[in-house]
Amino acid sequence: MKFRNILSGLLISNVLFITAVAQEKTAFQTAHNWIPEIDVRSDIAIVYGVSERGKMSFEERVKSWRDRGYQTHFMTGIAWGQYDDYFLGKWDGKNHLGEGQQTVKGDTIWHGRNIPYVVPVASFIEYMKQKVIKRVIDAGISSIYLEEPEFWARAGYSESFKKEWQSYYGFPWRPQHESPENTYLSGKLKYHLYYHAIDQVSAYAKEYGKTKGMDVKVYIPTHSLVNYSSWQIVSPEASLASLPGIDGYIAQVWTGTSREPTYFNGLEKERVFENAFLEYGSMVSMTAPTGRKLFFLTDPIEDWPRDWADYKRNYEATFTAQLLYPTVANYEVMPWPERIYTRPYKLANSDEKVLIPKYYSTQMQVMVNALNDIQVSRNKVTGSNGIGVLMGNSLMFQRFPVHNGFEDPQFSNFYGQTLPLVKRGTPVQTVHMENLEYTNTLKDIKVLVMSYSNMKPVSANIHQHLADWVKQGGVLVYCGRDDDPYQSVMEWWNTGSNKYSAPSQHLFELLQIKPTDKSQEAVVGKGKVYILRQNPKVFVMESNGDEDYMRIIKKAYQTDAKEGELQLKNNFYLQRGPYDIVSVMDESTNAQPYTVNGLVVDLFDPELPVLPEKIVNPGHQAFLYNISRIKNKKQPQVLASACRVYDQKTGAKSYSFVCKSPLNTVNRMRILLPANPKKISVTNDKKESLPDIKKEWDAASHTLLLGFNNSPEGITVEISW
Repeated sequence: MKFRNILSGLLISNVLFITAVAQEKTAFQTAHNWIPEIDVRSDIAIVYGVSERGKMSFEERVKSWRDRGYQTHFMTGIAWGQYDDYFLGKWDGKNHLGEGQQTVKGDTIWHGRNIPYVVPVASFIEYMKQKVIKRVIDAGISSIYLEEPEFWARAGYSESFKKEWQSYYGFPWRPQHESPENTYLSGKLKYHLYYHAIDQVSAYAKEYGKTKGMDVKVYIPTHSLVNYSSWQIVSPEASLASLPGIDGYIAQVWTGTSREPTYFNGLEKERVFENAFLEYGSMVSMTAPTGRKLFFLTDPIEDWPRDWADYKRNYEATFTAQLLYPTVANYEVMPWPERIYTRPYKLANSDEKVLIPKYYSTQMQVMVNALNDIQVSRNKVTGSNGIGVLMGNSLMFQRFPVHNGFEDPQFSNFYGQTLPLVKRGTPVQTVHMENLEYTNTLKDIKVLVMSYSNMKPVSANIHQHLADWVKQGGVLVYCGRDDDPYQSVMEWWNTGSNKYSAPSQHLFELLQIKPTDKSQEAVVGKGKVYILRQNPKVFVMESNGDEDYMRIIKKAYQTDAKEGELQLKNNFYLQRGPYDIVSVMDESTNAQPYTVNGLVVDLFDPELPVLPEKIVNPGHQAFLYNISRIKNKKQPQVLASACRVYDQKTGAKSYSFVCKSPLNTVNRMRILLPANPKKISVTNDKKESLPDIKKEWDAASHTLLLGFNNSPEGITVEISW
């Protein structure tokens, strides 16, 4: 990418700045042009949508960010978008609003005015290629994000969908509400339609890019499989990783997805941290075997209007959850900074609406700038590692509507397998059945839990991989009564030469187990199989309903897998370089707090205090900078800041740098120095000294707390001692 040398008015080194952003580690998405209030200072500005915004064209919006030194990428919806020229007939003379996804009542499911969730028919795919992707590549953008390929489970009644059904299955459309089989087939088709659409669009992007001498990358920003299944949405998810045109994902996890209520110990309520932990985990397991790039998203607010205190509390929970996955260090630090910085929301316990409070924007920017620094780590989260739960894309095919009275409230058959472990401090992993063909998928799994109460195997090969793994020493825990109405849908296990009434029968046959309607256990080769004849939803929907389940998990882990004692605790803790990440759960083994000892900087406190210890109570999280793990304590350095630091220079007794952050925000920074400074100069881009500078020296940690008002034009700090 070419960077224009237009930064002469900025007090930074152009060369050093390019080096900083070229890593493509952090990003944000925005539909807005650059304005000083939203100058987030991540590596990448992902410009959203090709439509005009007011009087500004797409190309002008892109230029506004490039002119500020950002790498520019592009994002657009693949299932919806401001494509008026297509929907209203300006593109090909045909009105395409009828291609929207429709419910049984014939109602279109809308994303906005003249923006339906679309059935991706051939004309829509061609429009995306010619009117969107081509224009973006012509603008010099080589990284494209096709957001949220979503087909609602309650949809599937439009004429467009009926035609696609006939073409795909070779027989006339069947209403999904009339039978479980129709529902399952409808879900498979919805899945296929967006898989096909993304395959076509991404392949075109790659090929057209080559004609321009560009190596185009295509990413999929998507909710987790956990959330889509919970929210009754169908999306291609894991299978996209096998497409040659897909280079990675953005894991769209935030307060809005993670606050979906779940059952545990018979109680339904929000469990934001635990839910986020499972959502991020499902995205890691989906991509890890493929080696594709993965960004984690968090959002300091959410789509629904709430109050700032609510946003802050849940942002900390989701932010902590993402950091507990040490193999990921790429982040979309926020969507829509224009929404975060320039729109008012309520104060807690008040109807008064205000712009983001200064304390929260400072804290948020400290957290965001830490993401620019934090690296991949080989460390593991504390707890008994090596326990996995199998999941698959067919989880999305059984969610709507209810058939034969078989219900799965709040997706509890999944949470029944996972929440009892998470709540007891076990960093349970999820394993995508679609990835079992990759040899590393089960490499670190010692105990694998699975159920066909809410999903079905996509092929017989799934069972062969599982049987081979067990025979080589794996321990399999199968939970389920196999009594849901989807057991007999038209699929591979009951067609052709196969006559199994339930898919698990094929698996048990390969394992040489004769299943009964009672719980069983059996030695298989070097491994072990447990069959627990309960649907997993019982484990969380009933008070103390997980006792048998946890007893079997403990025996499988300790006795059969021989992995040592199953640790039961109320917390997760991880070290990543100098950072300490902590979450303490309520509803757990005890109500004891977790204490981190030593001098630490509290990064969730906008004043960045240095603490001799940090006590974290149940239901809370902590993000700390541990001063004891600084590699070179003689080197002056910014440890934490609510701005991004550039052009650092160190002399014998001096240290200087330039920092940038959005307008109308307050900076706090904690700086490590060899000695108490004798002189501190803080000046703006006009060489004027800033008033009201906050300066506090902490002798115990040898750090200076410095505070002043931020500027996107650059603030120069010069310190001598």
